Amino acid sequence: MSIEFIFRLIGMVVFAIIGWRIGEALSAQPDHDIRFILVLLLAGAALGLLITPWITLRPYRWFRRQMRRVPAQQLLAATIGLIIGLIIAALTAFPLSFLPEPLKNILPFVSLLLFGYTGAWVMVMRERDIFSLFGGRLSREGGRNKAAAAEGLSERTILLDTSVIIDGRIADISRTGFLDGILTIPRFVLNELQHIADSSDTLRRNRGRRGLDMLNKLQKESVVPIKITDMDVEEVREVDDKLVRLAKQLRAPVLTNDFNLNKVAEIQGVRVLNVNELANALRAIVLPGENMHVKLVQEGKELGQGVAYLDDGTMVVVENGKKYMGNSIDVTVTRMLQTNQGRMIFATPANGK
Repeated sequence: MSIEFIFRLIGMVVFAIIGWRIGEALSAQPDHDIRFILVLLLAGAALGLLITPWITLRPYRWFRRQMRRVPAQQLLAATIGLIIGLIIAALTAFPLSFLPEPLKNILPFVSLLLFGYTGAWVMVMRERDIFSLFGGRLSREGGRNKAAAAEGLSERTILLDTSVIIDGRIADISRTGFLDGILTIPRFVLNELQHIADSSDTLRRNRGRRGLDMLNKLQKESVVPIKITDMDVEEVREVDDKLVRLAKQLRAPVLTNDFNLNKVAEIQGVRVLNVNELANALRAIVLPGENMHVKLVQEGKELGQGVAYLDDGTMVVVENGKKYMGNSIDVTVTRMLQTNQGRMIFATPANGK
């Protein structure tokens, strides 16, 4: 039995009692007392059965979803602003009570609503400035709290995807200091990582465990703050969809190396920081005519081709290189091709044969 059905039954009983009491109050003819009361009782029971979830559980669930979406810092700012506004309203209530009727009864209530809303609104609008002010003052006075100082200096949130945690290169990138922001891991990403680590498939289980190890390493060695948030998007079930929705709500970029997630996020206007694109941008550029020394390790797709790999993973396709399979030779670069997966270099044996 679901909780919603229980609430419907309770609402049916409550509204039936209300209909019965209204029928007793409105019935003026003794001959039709029973029928009139019975009709209102049944109508109240049907109404209670129908609308009870819409006035109890549905508003509660909607409010809970909204609260889970709101960042903790913004919620704290709104609470502080509301308290300040209510204090100001309480101070103004005393002089307003000396006004003539009916103003002295109406204006204190109006000021309560006005100052409470204004206080919360002002704090939410200027939350970053206010928290940065307090964070900067604390860092100047103490200088010992590294996490507080980092949070005061970097206001941007960067959401991490499961794939980039498993990949592990993010730990090395974060140590360099190039990432300026708070690396945030949503709880649903962490749950997916744990689900992969508990998989019955050996490959998936190893990937999940590697991701958990990398996350532990990231928390210990990163020079930027690492944060795990409970914010969720309950309307969707897929982790990638949740991540894109959350990034749009927070106006935060997504750090990933998942090609499909990259394209979906870009279509929806979400900024993507792709580790693979960063790695491709940092690879050494070779020009046609340059020579290099490579070892051919496998056959190519076309007839007679051999394939080698550079230290950074760049594929080198050598025309007529099949006969040198397993050997290291000098090759001459003929052209370079940029693909979504990375760079490809085409070359020929340097001896020209």
